[in-house]
Amino acid sequence: MRSEETLYAIALRHCPLIGDVIFRKLVAEVGSAKEVWELSKSGLQNIFGIGKKIAVEIGKSDHLKFAEKEIAFCEKNAIHINLRHLGELPTLLNECEDAPAILYQKGNFDPGKKAVSMVGTRNLSAYGKQFIQDFLAAVKNENLITISGLALGADAEVHEASIQNNLPTVAVLAHGFHTLYPAKNRKLSQKILENNGVLFTEFNSSQKPDRENFIQRNRVIAGLSPATIVVETAFGGGSISTATFANNYNREVYALPGRMDEKYSQGCNQLIHQNKAAIISTISTLIEQLGFLKENETVGQLFPSSELIVLLPEHQQQILNILDRKIPLSLDEISQKLEIPTYKILPDLLQLEILGCIRALSGRQYLCI
Repeated sequence: MRSEETLYAIALRHCPLIGDVIFRKLVAEVGSAKEVWELSKSGLQNIFGIGKKIAVEIGKSDHLKFAEKEIAFCEKNAIHINLRHLGELPTLLNECEDAPAILYQKGNFDPGKKAVSMVGTRNLSAYGKQFIQDFLAAVKNENLITISGLALGADAEVHEASIQNNLPTVAVLAHGFHTLYPAKNRKLSQKILENNGVLFTEFNSSQKPDRENFIQRNRVIAGLSPATIVVETAFGGGSISTATFANNYNREVYALPGRMDEKYSQGCNQLIHQNKAAIISTISTLIEQLGFLKENETVGQLFPSSELIVLLPEHQQQILNILDRKIPLSLDEISQKLEIPTYKILPDLLQLEILGCIRALSGRQYLCI
């Protein structure tokens, strides 16, 4: 039964060291989350890459009790639970090898609409705000849905301007539905739902808006759309991670240029300079380039390797030490080797990629450079 598979999927994903890639591997090998849950410990350990530490967690009653409470919470709050292995994720997101195994949804998502992701700094300038308003006003008659992250600044402006132009909008959260962060945008989240929009999150109701969750959230923003627009961002800003994911997914990236002495234009200018984002020269040209939307050629890694020697923190050096130059390791494999949860490793992997120390491949796999 569908509800039974949901129960076991949530329980399985709740087990320590089982990330999205390992979850997908287990289900593909065995057939369903329920069958994985009921498989013997010896049977689990016979699956390549599944060790004793993972196997011992599967089948524990604590995880099943958590799943029961989670389903009850979702039913009470009109939250739909999408399972990737049952083909329930939005099509473009499902194409990403590291897409969430479970995606929680509140509101309506119309797969027939053309999607565009828009992200930027919390310190949005009048220049960035005007661009967002002008662009969305120009496309208000298109069959379009916008995607952003409900953060203060650029994200909130994207959602607000979309609603003003009668465009549905998607907010991707970095926490479970038990809370709303930032609290200042609670009313905005309600407006999104009232205007045929949707809230998505891969995080269950026990997960708080921890810092590392925002990078994970950004890959969903990039994965839901064939194109990402970066409005304003500083060097190393959160929007750079969204652009990185979009590049790794072979999606289009566009960046709004700005003055070189403006802190929150420097990240955009860098993306453009390194040919990792197309420059936005005019709104009409951007609309033409989007075309809603053409397939683009594969884009390489966001930041090329550098000859600079960087003194890394010990925890980042440990990651680097276990990576190979030829044989990639997945995020879940790195987590197993270091015995550290994936959500704590992801920010360090992104930082190492930005520094040019590692290369990210599709499916959250990594090579040392």
